[in-house]
Amino acid sequence: MTDSALEQAAAWLRSADGLLITAGAGMGIDSGLPDFRGPGGFWSVYPALGRARIAFESIANPAAFECDPQQAWGFYGHRLDLYRHATPHPGFRMLLEMAQGMQHGIRVFTSNVDGQFQKAGFAADRICEIHGSIHHLQCTAGCGEHIWSADEFQPAVDAENCRLLGEQPHCPHCGALARPNILMFNDWGWLERRTTLQYQRLQQWLATVERLVCIEIGAGTNIPTVRHFSEDCGGKLIRINPGEPEVPNPATGISLKLGGLAGISLLSQAL
Repeated sequence: MTDSALEQAAAWLRSADGLLITAGAGMGIDSGLPDFRGPGGFWSVYPALGRARIAFESIANPAAFECDPQQAWGFYGHRLDLYRHATPHPGFRMLLEMAQGMQHGIRVFTSNVDGQFQKAGFAADRICEIHGSIHHLQCTAGCGEHIWSADEFQPAVDAENCRLLGEQPHCPHCGALARPNILMFNDWGWLERRTTLQYQRLQQWLATVERLVCIEIGAGTNIPTVRHFSEDCGGKLIRINPGEPEVPNPATGISLKLGGLAGISLLSQAL
C-alpha cells in the first residue's frame, strides 16, 4: 500500500458519517482462533477428524447430528468453549474508536459465529451475524421457531477424540437434541429468524448513511458472502486481506495486503 492510498483511506474515514465493519474468519486469527483454511489446517485443530478423513463440510453439517451426535457436539462444543475463552485482539477496540464522532456510528456484518464482536464491546443490536451464532441453539427436530441461549450448556469435550463427554443439549420445548443456530453445509433446517431481524436492522441503518465507509477484514472468496456485501453496500471500501486484497474498483476501493490486526493498526495510526 502506498502512502497516498493510506492518506486517501484516512481521508475517507474522517469524512464518513457511518462506518460498516464486514468480517470473515481472518478477523479472529490475531485472537488465536483457527480459520480452518484447507483440510490440513482444519485437521491440525481436530486430529481425530483428520484420522477419520472427515472434512469440515461433513462435520459442519446437520447430518453429523443424526449420524453421531457425540462427535458433532464434540466439534461444536470444543468451538463453543474456545470462543468463550478467547480474548478479542486490540483491533476490535481500534475500530470502535474510529467510529467515535461519526453521526451514524458503527455497524457490523460478519460471517463469523464466534461472538467476538459482542465480547469486544460492540452493541449486540448493531451486529448482523449472517451465518448465525454458536452462542444460540435450536431444535434438530424442528418443533417450532424457538432459538435460545447456549449459556447454560457447559460442554466437556475429549478434544483428542473430538467427542462430547457429558450430556448433549436438548430442546426445552420437545426434548429432542439441540444444535447450534448456525447455517451449516446442506442445511435446510436452520432457523434464520434471529439473523433476519439483524439484517433488517442493518439495512435500515444503511439507508440513513450518506458517506459510508466499509472496512472489510479477513473475508475470502471461498465463501464470498461477506465480500459481496462489502462491494454492494454502496460505500467506499477498505479491504484488509493478506491473500486476496484486490478490490473491484480502485476509484472507490483500497487494498491492504495485511492481516487483520496489522491492517487495522495501520489505519488507526493514519488517523
